[in-house]
Amino acid sequence: MDKRVRVRFAPSPTGPLNIGGLRTALYDYLFARKNGGDFILRIEDTDKNREVPGTEQYIMDALKWVGIEPDEYPGVGGEKEEKYGPYRQSDRKPLYKKYAEQLVKQGHAYYAFDSSEDIDAMRKSEEEKGNHSAKYNHVTRGQMKNSLTLSPEEVEEKILAGANVVIRLKMPSDETITFTDIVREEVSFQTGLLDDKVMLKADGMPTYHLANIVDDHLMEISHVIRGEEWLSSTAHHIFMYRCFGWEPPHFAHLSLILKPVGKGKLSKRDSATFGFPVFPLDWNDPETGDLQFEGFKEYGFLPDALINFLAFLGWNPGTEQEIFTLDQLIESFNLEKVVKSGARFDIEKAKWYNQQYIMASSDDKLASMIQEQFSDVSPENLKLFCGMMKERVENLNEFKKNGYFFFDKPQSFDEKTIRKKYKLENDVHFLSMADKLEAIDDFTTENIQNIIKGYIAEKELSFGAILPILRVALTGTMKGPDIFGTMELLGKPETLVRLKDALVTFASKTSES
Repeated sequence: MDKRVRVRFAPSPTGPLNIGGLRTALYDYLFARKNGGDFILRIEDTDKNREVPGTEQYIMDALKWVGIEPDEYPGVGGEKEEKYGPYRQSDRKPLYKKYAEQLVKQGHAYYAFDSSEDIDAMRKSEEEKGNHSAKYNHVTRGQMKNSLTLSPEEVEEKILAGANVVIRLKMPSDETITFTDIVREEVSFQTGLLDDKVMLKADGMPTYHLANIVDDHLMEISHVIRGEEWLSSTAHHIFMYRCFGWEPPHFAHLSLILKPVGKGKLSKRDSATFGFPVFPLDWNDPETGDLQFEGFKEYGFLPDALINFLAFLGWNPGTEQEIFTLDQLIESFNLEKVVKSGARFDIEKAKWYNQQYIMASSDDKLASMIQEQFSDVSPENLKLFCGMMKERVENLNEFKKNGYFFFDKPQSFDEKTIRKKYKLENDVHFLSMADKLEAIDDFTTENIQNIIKGYIAEKELSFGAILPILRVALTGTMKGPDIFGTMELLGKPETLVRLKDALVTFASKTSES
């Protein structure tokens, strides 16, 4: 590459960072790391009316949780911020007016004084003429209140009087703007079909179109990786780079993340519709503090699993490998393998990834991650519990849900198994095994298994008549890990109490029936 790779993730603080935004940040990060470049977080807070408190911190927290922290970001300090910062657009406000007015002086932009009512009237007039897709552009600008239709004296008078004025880009009427997109290859737009976008708003704040061009240039951004919704605006941006005499960055427009049904863009409403998260972390209402949207973290996902899943939502390494560490993703990633078509959000695939990462995690790591759910369980027992349960869960919350019987005596029992397998005459055998277990000091999985299996063989009993009832007596269910390991974790006193109490319950059920 001809210059240092510098990419920016530039979210607006108008709501929590969603999965689509997180994927964009991930691709930025992977591309920067692959090419030894810089990953910048820039907060594009030009729309103050829509800004939501707490969003900027949420973005930082989410990136930190998944492990893709930026090199440069608001408040980082140091030489880079001195050179490229500030990284919050509201702190860069004075810059934009200068560049907007430069475009006016060059004849590439103009002042416009139209009210919203004026623009509505223009569109209505155009519709009456049969133009049902009227824009503020070369076709209509001549009938509006702007510096192209007013005299210089009138323009100056309005500006001095404090009239609401915006600066609009003056798009050519008959040019073709062509650029090469890394994902979509050659793309062309006819300028006559494009509108004269507002560059600088009446409050002096820039729109996205001006701010991102100026900032990308001044921050020496080499590649712009963003969602495909910005593809149609890229012609305006290319034109502006040309007007300023600046070299544009390389562009890569990512496809949409689609709903699970495959039609339409995944949205925050789908969280409630389909019952799964679409945000990395919980999002609480800034005013009430009430939970609005559940996050993948709180849902029980490991950050590495979410990253692996997101990487494959629109990118394919071209191999059969599906499990990638972050370092492996960095090594394998390139923008040329990002696909053009939308990627369907498959929550079952996400759960599969999470399950693979849970199974591959050490017992110590898992114990530390779920410790808050089991405050009264010793670290050693929690580690043993994780080792026994990690192949039987899809998320971290299922450890407690699926392994409840380790910590709470069952209040109900699998009735089907009791009816099919329980025989009153076998109680004597269960009680004899209980006596043998009570007599041993080393209550370990191996010793427990030897005693029970040895007793079954000695008495010529059926494993099918004993082990299912033993499991249901201790856990209430037929689901769960190895029953002998379960007994070790329960401990001798709890195992014997549960077994004897359950036999009493089973016997009473048999007599009632």
